[in-house]
Amino acid sequence: MSFFPRLRRGALVFLALALAACAATPPPSGAGATAERREPVTILVSIDGFRADYLDRGLTPNLNALAARGARAAMRPSFPTKTFPNHYTLVTGLRPDRHGVVDNNMEDPRKPGVLFKISNAEAINPFWWDAAEPLWITAERQGIRTGTSLWPGAEAPWGTTRPASWIRYDEHITSRQRVDTVLDWIRRPAANRPRFVTLYLETVDTAGHDFGPEGRETNEAVREVDGEIGYLVAQLQAMRQPANLVVVSDHGMEATAPERVVRIDRLVDAAAIHVVSDGPFMTLAAAPGHEAQVEAKLLGRRDHFQCWRKGELPARFAYGRNPRILPIFCLADHGWLLYARDLKPPFDLGNHGYDNEDPDMRALFVAAGPGVAKAGTLPLFDNVDVYPFVARLIGVAPRASDGDAATLQPLLRQGSGGAR
Repeated sequence: MSFFPRLRRGALVFLALALAACAATPPPSGAGATAERREPVTILVSIDGFRADYLDRGLTPNLNALAARGARAAMRPSFPTKTFPNHYTLVTGLRPDRHGVVDNNMEDPRKPGVLFKISNAEAINPFWWDAAEPLWITAERQGIRTGTSLWPGAEAPWGTTRPASWIRYDEHITSRQRVDTVLDWIRRPAANRPRFVTLYLETVDTAGHDFGPEGRETNEAVREVDGEIGYLVAQLQAMRQPANLVVVSDHGMEATAPERVVRIDRLVDAAAIHVVSDGPFMTLAAAPGHEAQVEAKLLGRRDHFQCWRKGELPARFAYGRNPRILPIFCLADHGWLLYARDLKPPFDLGNHGYDNEDPDMRALFVAAGPGVAKAGTLPLFDNVDVYPFVARLIGVAPRASDGDAATLQPLLRQGSGGAR
């Protein structure tokens, strides 16, 4: 699911575009401009919902060119394979159970009756994000200027610390406008120029939900976002700005269909359960006094899904201990969906949230730049390993994380691009 993904279907946009810093300074002119030696900038780009194998469809010449100069890989997302959990994992190096953003929809026992949802105001409340420090805050505290263009979680302040430049989420900000904003930041004089930038693009995910991973419209979205990557690279070259580009996604996409739906409310009385998330997985709690009944009906292996008590999920998920996870977690089989409500059209033809070992959930990783060695295609690795790699690229001492710095260490070209 993309960052506020369904807003384009008519829901109100609750956050307006606001630049948190001054208007971008135009490129300098004159002889001094050509003499400027620019320090490398590192740009972490997320293409939401870009399944790893989209790179092999012949639609992405710009991404493939980057990969040819550096490296590419299929990347295993963290569980659950949802947008907010994985975006925060990428910039903290912690799995969702540890950083606390355990789902796109969640509750916390400390805030009874309050629902965090990616389309409501709670999404920017620091309360939900403060269990883990994101990389832009770590960088700012170590004297490195940063900018965040719509990255999930970047709107939540850390006390008085924020990225030096940031934009509030608004679905109406086009991909080109987002890229141009980043370029404007980079055109600033050296004293005000960020050295680490994050950029979020969701058009591929939206198309994947609406039309499925094999849809013509999804291919068009893949082609379009590749064009934006090409535009970004060309503009950076025009201003003679060396840049390490790390292009990732948060998860893949699986084809779904209305005939592959399990109605949980036909297995257990809807009044006996409280559901917070549904779709590829369902999180729920039994109503007081109904715990034994609900567990008897749902726990264990069932047709097209399986349910566990939260503390009994398979260890490989590294998920189930955080207090924000409800007592029962049910996971649908590949391509199936779990609901306890009537579905209104249009029906999503693609979804994510499945087992993170599912090949269709695999995410994109491409990296190239002066700090990145040419390495070809890498073996599958976990997305927690991106955090220490990017931290090294920008010259930041990373915080302790679940990531293994050794995984992408061979990609770091010593003595350039900020790596040290």
